[in-house]
Amino acid sequence: MSISYDIVKSMLRTEKATMLLSENKYLFWVDKKANKIQIRKAVEDIYKVKVESVNTSMQRGKKRRVRYVQGKSPDWKKALVTLKEDSKIEVT
Repeated sequence: MSISYDIVKSMLRTEKATMLLSENKYLFWVDKKANKIQIRKAVEDIYKVKVESVNTSMQRGKKRRVRYVQGKSPDWKKALVTLKEDSKIEVT
């Protein structure tokens, strides 16, 4: 897991994530096997910012049903990244 784009898959654009932008916090969808140190280095490398802290949580996939077959969407990992006050990511 050395490539930053394999660790950070995308930035989450949800209502909660939009409200956290004012506090200089950003939500990312990350690889399930990545730890906080790898996530910090990947975000700093991709966005050229300084990271203050990283909080992670595992999200369970939801159960789905299509007619008679039951299934489940995959589990995924979410990272809440707090940037230092002088750093900012341009969200378009």
